[in-house]
Amino acid sequence: MFGGFVSSMEDPKLILEQNIRELNDQIPQMNENIATVKANVVMLSKEVKKYEKMIQEATSRIKSAIQADRDDLAEGYAMQLEKARDNLAQSKEQLKFAEQAYEKSLKVKQAFMREKDRKIRDAREALRASERAEWQAKIADTLEQFEVGGLDQTYDEMMNRLNEQTAKNEARMEIALESVDTDTMEIEANAEKLRAQELVRQFKTEMSGEDSEPAKKKDVEIEEKSAEKSESGKTVGKSRTKT
Repeated sequence: MFGGFVSSMEDPKLILEQNIRELNDQIPQMNENIATVKANVVMLSKEVKKYEKMIQEATSRIKSAIQADRDDLAEGYAMQLEKARDNLAQSKEQLKFAEQAYEKSLKVKQAFMREKDRKIRDAREALRASERAEWQAKIADTLEQFEVGGLDQTYDEMMNRLNEQTAKNEARMEIALESVDTDTMEIEANAEKLRAQELVRQFKTEMSGEDSEPAKKKDVEIEEKSAEKSESGKTVGKSRTKT
């Protein structure tokens, strides 16, 4: 029961973030350990070179002492040579293990880095999914609050009121149109059209009459002139007869 209570108090999001920080914090410590292993390799390499040099020097001194008939000195150098050879063998053996440890530490670091990157990538994706889930939960809570608060009922009520008002206005328009005497309006419109046509016809008649009067005047003048000419011709003929 106590473990379940503690688990309920733990926040997975905070734990994952802490794990990401711990994974990143392990890298400097790992680099320091690898550097220590590398330093051991370098130190043993120097020892191997030192003992190899000591062996060369001891060998040269032994040969010089033998040439100088100093076997006592040659024996001393021979002991130094023997000791240097033993130390060289031990150093080479240690160097071999140190190099293997260094190579293994590099492989461990590479494997750790791959695993670290995978865990961090998965953790961040889980954190993003958690954030999306939190937003979805907030949206769900908001929608539930809308429904609980009676917004659906208010919405339906307002829609019904608006539709009812629209129907009333449409009915009033239909009643208003039915109350208007459209037949009388059509008769009056036709009567006005007939009056307009009659006026146009009268104008046409008057205009045709005005055009015929000047023609009649011209015919009368022509007749009068012809009559005058005939009378004057008759007078002249009588006078000539008298003469």
